[in-house]
Amino acid sequence: MNRRLLCLVLIFCAVVSGCGGGKRKPESIATTSATPREPDKSLPKILAFGDSLTAGYGLPISASYPSLLQTKLNAAGYQYEVVNAGISGDTSAGGARRIDWALQGDVRVVILELGANDILRALPVAETKKNLAEIIERAKSRGARVLLAGMEAPTDAGTEYRRSVHDAFLALSQEHKVALIPFFLSGVAGIESLNQRDGIHPNEQGTEMVAETVYQALLPLLSTDPAKPDKKQP
Repeated sequence: MNRRLLCLVLIFCAVVSGCGGGKRKPESIATTSATPREPDKSLPKILAFGDSLTAGYGLPISASYPSLLQTKLNAAGYQYEVVNAGISGDTSAGGARRIDWALQGDVRVVILELGANDILRALPVAETKKNLAEIIERAKSRGARVLLAGMEAPTDAGTEYRRSVHDAFLALSQEHKVALIPFFLSGVAGIESLNQRDGIHPNEQGTEMVAETVYQALLPLLSTDPAKPDKKQP
């Protein structure tokens, strides 16, 4: 084999090896996390833990509510890092299975936004409540405060089911003594101009409103946190 042919063979082998010997399967937006980068180990964390509403389905990562929340906290001088632990399609049961891994590191607050997919699948409310309670207690056992994002069932879910969902989030807040956002999508759900074509996920304008709702509910937890980092000096 001459030198030129040998070089071509070696290059071919290197390319095949680097590509894993075949085409890479594209990732699905419905099953991937929206975490934009590795967490900053020097800052305490606010864990945004949820489903596609947290992950930022259909939006640039910079337009997800955790990213917008980070911008608001930075502007106010709070020294926290918001970690996006949203996975599209996740249920309360899925959240219970992965919460221990997500809580690694210095997590001070967990914004718990799960249950919407349970509701869309008409899963038993008691099961959803049990899973969310488990997540809350695991977070609290690690010293993290919890901000629970309330959900509401759609109007076609039936009066009894809707009442059960509403009451479940309220009961979770009271029983486990955690802060509650009465409805995570308040002022956004059902408004066509604030949602994507599916009518479920907020668009960029709607997500800005969600981020403001979360920010206002989060502030009391930070201002009363004895371990809160000092605010930046002007």
